Amino acid sequence: MEFPTSDQIKFWGIVRGNCSMQMAGEQQPVAVESGDVFLLRTPRSHVLSSDSTLEPVPLAKVLANRQSLVVKHGEGDEFFMIGGKLELADNSAQVLINELPMLIHIRATSRHAGSLRWLLEQLVNEQEGDHPGAAAATSQLTHLMFIQILRAYFEQSAPLEGGRLRAMGDKRLAPALRLIHQQPARAWQLEELAKSAAMSRATFAAYFKKVAGIAPMAYLTEWRMRLAERVLQKGRTSVSALALSLGYGSESAFSNAFKRIIGQSPRHYQQEYQAPVVSLDQIDTIG
Repeated sequence: MEFPTSDQIKFWGIVRGNCSMQMAGEQQPVAVESGDVFLLRTPRSHVLSSDSTLEPVPLAKVLANRQSLVVKHGEGDEFFMIGGKLELADNSAQVLINELPMLIHIRATSRHAGSLRWLLEQLVNEQEGDHPGAAAATSQLTHLMFIQILRAYFEQSAPLEGGRLRAMGDKRLAPALRLIHQQPARAWQLEELAKSAAMSRATFAAYFKKVAGIAPMAYLTEWRMRLAERVLQKGRTSVSALALSLGYGSESAFSNAFKRIIGQSPRHYQQEYQAPVVSLDQIDTIG
């Protein structure tokens, strides 16, 4: 089965059976077994198959005549999978997600496999049953699945190279990063961030740069610019209003910082970018 290119975050969980996944642009397929879960960030087109010699059927064709969220393809029942796509309404969350690899594969042998399998079973139950509140339950289970996949990824991928992704998983830096991410417009002082992490100013600055690969104040500026990118992509906010919302006293100060980090002015960036439309959470189940 061939899945098209997408601009959404998607996950798949294998409830029963085995298959292989061939991503566009990759030479080797990925073996996927029962109990495995994988997350695709803005995924490229890919093919799931039990036999690589068969011609893949486009997903749109499989879904064209479905009468429910559960879709049957083929005659056998040896394989069953459930998948979903996730919309992140918060700009800061999307910026962090962009730091993840294109594909995260959590195997059934992972320490987190038990909780992931339980979530998969609950999703299947909600889709196959006619329960009151199924849509709300499905949405919550989808978000829990997403969080659990990220937890498993951070645990199995350490140590990571220096960068935002490694800083996100560092417990000592977590309090300071939380402040920056939640209040990016505030004029943070190095002393305040160091205090939140229970370190001296010098120790915090050195440790932050070692882990994140960038100084704390430079990280704050870069974080603001990544948030600005997300807002400008939607094209609904003026540059002056955006500058004020991110803590800049003037549009020119913001524009200079944006051009230094991103490489072009915010107005030019906004004109060039056309954001894709992202739908609400939806679950697809294929058996």
